[in-house]
Amino acid sequence: MSIVEESPVGSLPVTAAARPAPARQPVRPAARIPAMRERSAELTALRRKVRDGPDRKATDAQHAKGKLTARERLDLLFDQDTFTEVEAFRRHRATGFGLERKKPYTDGVIVGWGLVDGRPVFAYAHDFRIFGGALGEAHAEKIHKIMDMAEAAGAPLVGLCDGAGARIQEGVTALAGYGGIFQRNVRNSGVIPQISVILGPCAGGAAYSPALTDFVFMVRGTSQMFITGPDVVQAVTGEEITQEGLGGADVHAATSGVAAFAYDDEEDCLAEVRYLLSMLPANNRELPPEAPVSDPADRRCEPLLDIVPTDANRSYDMRRVIEEIVDDGDHLEVHEAWAPNVVCALARLGGQVTGIVANQPASMAGVLDIHSSEKAARFVQLCDAFSIPLVTLVDVPGFLPGIGQEHGGVIRHGAKLLYAYCNATVPRVQVILRKAYGGAYIVMDSRSIGTDLSLAWPTNEIAVMGAEGAANVVFRREIAAAPDPAAARQQRIEEYQRELMHPYYAAERGLVDDVIDPAETRSRLIGALAMLRAKHAPLPQRKHGNPPH
Repeated sequence: MSIVEESPVGSLPVTAAARPAPARQPVRPAARIPAMRERSAELTALRRKVRDGPDRKATDAQHAKGKLTARERLDLLFDQDTFTEVEAFRRHRATGFGLERKKPYTDGVIVGWGLVDGRPVFAYAHDFRIFGGALGEAHAEKIHKIMDMAEAAGAPLVGLCDGAGARIQEGVTALAGYGGIFQRNVRNSGVIPQISVILGPCAGGAAYSPALTDFVFMVRGTSQMFITGPDVVQAVTGEEITQEGLGGADVHAATSGVAAFAYDDEEDCLAEVRYLLSMLPANNRELPPEAPVSDPADRRCEPLLDIVPTDANRSYDMRRVIEEIVDDGDHLEVHEAWAPNVVCALARLGGQVTGIVANQPASMAGVLDIHSSEKAARFVQLCDAFSIPLVTLVDVPGFLPGIGQEHGGVIRHGAKLLYAYCNATVPRVQVILRKAYGGAYIVMDSRSIGTDLSLAWPTNEIAVMGAEGAANVVFRREIAAAPDPAAARQQRIEEYQRELMHPYYAAERGLVDDVIDPAETRSRLIGALAMLRAKHAPLPQRKHGNPPH
């Protein structure tokens, strides 16, 4: 018989035998929370794994090609123990073609910032050991981030390029990643210095980013840049060529003009990148860094009296003139092997960084042509963008005549240099050493296009053309009718030289500010640049100009 009890509310019966006994729950041990020291040790181990890279075999393969790893390169670029990496644990999220089974840390690019000679610099470095350095979505987003950080911080950006182009398995997202890089290259052009260092392959669309930056460095034997590789070239045109012959360092340094510098090994290359950074401001709102100098500002340059012949038909090496003028003879020539008939170099005068543009009589008599005009124009624009004063050393017989030059567009290329000088607002000083003929004289930063100060040596010859050519044109009929044409021609040449080409003719007409002793060139340049240091020359309001193409 069951026992019936009244319910608490007095309406429903409750059977005691049916009341369930309370269940006893098993006691589970509390989950162990790792101590902070364990978490720290785990992080340290993971960071070590990331730094070591995929495996030793991949590192050995990189070294076997004569190439350093991405991290070894960054160690050479930055001051010791100053590099700070970001997004080291980033992985791609792509699937398909086996990518979901292979998700290495960094996704093949190392990004961050550090110090170069104590000054902040941002950098990214492709890691060829991971996906061959190929660019995917996550890889590109890391580069985008560090480019944006460099822009926000107002600091230079260095790209260490060693990659196989777009990651084919990720399709169009990889291509979009390149587009983001190009857009940032253009946005930061003239805002922060951008330097590309090619340390391996750089093919296809990847090659456009270095072309948009301020300087390109390459290493002989290991660096190649091209839009289409040798296999495609052979398939389309039938031409056979190696990767080095198509897009190696010497090709781009001497033939195409894509590379400003070429070196034999990565160590020298990265050392020169550091040196170049020491000559550049952090951004376009700052002046280039000053450096202490022991070379006296008033040092007389007596060797110049012997280096430059008074005979305008004899050549000499303009580099010797530059070495004599600048601080301690030290200068960094840009595009040394390409268009050698004009010299473009960064140097210091009185400790101040200065850009030097000079005709080179030792190459093609120093004439201007298509390539030299383009080379000098780009250098002038660079100096103007980063507040680097310009010194122009003139010894030019004119523009190179010829069908190839005319058909190749020497007019528009010469106009590029003219446009660059006319548009430049930095301090500008011209020094005329010997010849300054015709339109080339005007283009080489003459007074008529806005140079702040024009100086000339007593050997200067400023004229529409040389005396011989002028006599042949002006007195052609008279010479032809003379009993002794040769004597008549010589008489007219001497007359033209005496009347229109003497050293003080331009000074008498205010086209030259002063005729100076060559030995005083250094002191006069330093004094002039110091006077012009606070120059302010605003341009008209406009969105941008439309320079010759």
